[in-house]
Amino acid sequence: MLKIAYHPIYKHPLPEGHRFPMLKYELLPQQLLHEGTCEVSNFFEPTFPETKHILAAHTKTYYERLISLSLDTKEIRKNGFPLSQELVDRELLIANGTIQASIYALEHGIAMNIAGGTHHAYSDHGEAFCLLNDQAIGAHYLLENTFINKILIVDLDVHQGNGTAEIFTQESNVFTFSMHGDKNYPFKKEKSDLDIALPNDTKDQEYLSILKSTLPKLIEEQQPDFIYYLSGVDILASDKLGKLGCSIIGCKERDRFVLQLCKDHKIPVVCSMGGGYSPDIKIIIEAHANTYRLAQDLFF
Repeated sequence: MLKIAYHPIYKHPLPEGHRFPMLKYELLPQQLLHEGTCEVSNFFEPTFPETKHILAAHTKTYYERLISLSLDTKEIRKNGFPLSQELVDRELLIANGTIQASIYALEHGIAMNIAGGTHHAYSDHGEAFCLLNDQAIGAHYLLENTFINKILIVDLDVHQGNGTAEIFTQESNVFTFSMHGDKNYPFKKEKSDLDIALPNDTKDQEYLSILKSTLPKLIEEQQPDFIYYLSGVDILASDKLGKLGCSIIGCKERDRFVLQLCKDHKIPVVCSMGGGYSPDIKIIIEAHANTYRLAQDLFF
């Protein structure tokens, strides 16, 4: 059975001007249930993580300042959201949602997190709507608590996974691959194990050609035991924060290709949703829902 991390706090209400990014976390589960792709039993509510799991990816100083709501004004501004206890709780539940999804993926081959993909969170600070790095926390959990020895992070959000790259700079058991827009945030990039920076307006054919010539080789070379897939849909031409030119059809083919590779190689995979900022919320929901439809069709 496909297991999906979802908690009501994912749709945490924010002040006016910040609410639109949160709307998809409410509408996507509703859409998946309405169309019959998922049933209520597919969803699980994550619990709060043990502190030691967070500290495997983040510094103690940063974590303690975050949970005590002691970040300064500059740090809060860099994060993009007003700081509150509810927001911190949301980040903690997202992080443990990815940990718990990882455990399910080991059993079922795949699991999903309706939120997550918080790849701009560094070990010692947050930025760009990311306070804790869920996939980094999940990867550390697997390496320390299971028989997983090598992890591949496939980050296909339109923005480079700069925080993820920084966290795993010295970690040979985690290979970070980020394929993103070149002329987009973050404007000062970190160094992933493999970065592919795409020019503005890159369309389906070129995007998919590069991905299909890269990812199979990476899997062959790295021989990962587990994959984290950041399936952001901000690669769409309609996205207001992205600068690429992909269509919904191309985005779905991207997901199909990645998930099929995982299944063919029998590599467990956890998908975190990542970004999606098209002005029309229906486009965002459709593009994200495709990832879940494919997971059901390919694995179950």
